[in-house]
Amino acid sequence: MIPIKVAGSTSRPASKPGATPAPQEGLSGAAGAALKYLQPGALSLTALPPLSLYIHFPWCVKKCPYCDFNSHEVRGSFPEAEYLAALRLDLEMALPLVWGRKIHTIFIGGGTPSLMSAAGLDQLMSDVRTLLPLDGDCEITMEANPGTFEAEKFKSYRASGINRLSVGIQSFNSRHLQSLGRIHDDNEARRAVDIAHANFDNFNLDLMYALPSQTLAEAQADLATALSFAPPHLSLYHLTLEPNTLFAKYPPALPDDDESADIADMVAETAAGAGYGRYEVSAYAQPGRRARHNLNYWEFGDYLGIGAGAHSKLSFPHRVLRQARYKQPKAYMEAVRAGNPVQEERELARDEMGFEFMLNTLRLTGGFAPNLFAERTGVPLNAIERHLNAAEAKGLLYRDHQLIRPTELGLAFLNDLQQMFLEG
Repeated sequence: MIPIKVAGSTSRPASKPGATPAPQEGLSGAAGAALKYLQPGALSLTALPPLSLYIHFPWCVKKCPYCDFNSHEVRGSFPEAEYLAALRLDLEMALPLVWGRKIHTIFIGGGTPSLMSAAGLDQLMSDVRTLLPLDGDCEITMEANPGTFEAEKFKSYRASGINRLSVGIQSFNSRHLQSLGRIHDDNEARRAVDIAHANFDNFNLDLMYALPSQTLAEAQADLATALSFAPPHLSLYHLTLEPNTLFAKYPPALPDDDESADIADMVAETAAGAGYGRYEVSAYAQPGRRARHNLNYWEFGDYLGIGAGAHSKLSFPHRVLRQARYKQPKAYMEAVRAGNPVQEERELARDEMGFEFMLNTLRLTGGFAPNLFAERTGVPLNAIERHLNAAEAKGLLYRDHQLIRPTELGLAFLNDLQQMFLEG
C-alpha cells in the first residue's frame, strides 16, 4: 500500500485538456495540473492503490477479424525510433501525476509488441528504468504473437528485463487459426511455446474457445495441447463478436448456446483438474502464478498508460482521474511533440465509483474484502447497500463481514450482475 504524499516535479512542461494555468509561477503545466488534482474534492481516499504501467505498441502484421483493440497493420515498416522517442516524452510529461510512486507491474501490449527490435525494446526498458522507480520484484510482461517469434530476439528481450511473456496462441488447430485470421499455423504455435518455455520461467498462453464451427472435441484437443506445455498461466477466452470488428459485420457460424456452454464447462473442469485455479472469469493459474498486473486492474488499482490509445486510471486523495491518449499512431506522435498526448480526461463522479469498482472486482472468483471498497473509491460501502442487497436476493452475490464475491450463478450471468450496480 502506498501512503498518500504530495511531491513536486522537475519534469518538462506539458498541457492537459481543460487544465487551468499553474497557480505557482514557473511550474510546468503538468506539475500545475498535478497540484490541481491534489486539491479538496468529493472523495476521501486514505491511501493510494498500487500503481502499474501500461505501454501500448499499436502495430501488428495483420488485423484479426475479431480484434477490437487499437491495432494498425504495418504497411512495409513502422517508425520504431520515432515512436520510442514519443513514449519517453509521453512518460516524462506524465511524471508529475505519479511523482514519488513506485511501479509494481509493467505490461507492454498491443498490437504486436514482439515486432519491436531487440535494440528498441532495450531502449524502451532503459528509458522506463531511468524515469520511474520500479519495485524490486516488478512483474514485467510483454505480449507476443507466434508469427513474430525469433529465438535470439526473445533471449534479448529477457536480457533487457522482460520477465513474463504472454503468448497469443488462440488455437493449435490450423483450420481455426485460419478462420481467426491469425498469421501463424499450428506448428508455429508449438514452436513459439517452446521458445517461450526456453527463455521465460513465467509465461501465459492465450487460448480462445467457442470458435467458428468448433466442436467440443476440438476445444478439448486445443486445451490438452496447451496443458502439455505446463504453462504457469492460462487465459481462456470465450470468443465474442465485438462491435466495429470484421466478425461483427460478417458473423461466422459459431457454436450455439448449448454447445458453447458445454465447451465452457469442459474448459473450467479440465483446467481445475490439471491444477490451475480459476481466479478471474477468464484467468487460470498454477499456485503462485497469478498475473499481478491484471489483478491490479481487477482490484481497482491504478495504472498509467502511455502510447497510442492507452488509458490511465490515477487516484489522488480526493478524486480519481481517467485519461485516454490519441489512438492513431501518427496523431499520437504529433500530439506528444505538441506537448499534449492526452485526448480525453475526466474525473470520476462520486456516484460512478460504485459501478466502476464493482465492474472490475466482480470478475474475481474469490471476490474482495469489504473494506477494499472504501479504500479504493473514497466512498463508504453503504453507498451501494441497496444494490448489494438486490444482487444477494437474486442469488448472484455472496457476502459476509469478511468477503463479497459473485456466486457461480453470478459468474454465469456476470454482465447482468455488473449492470445492477449501474442502476440509480
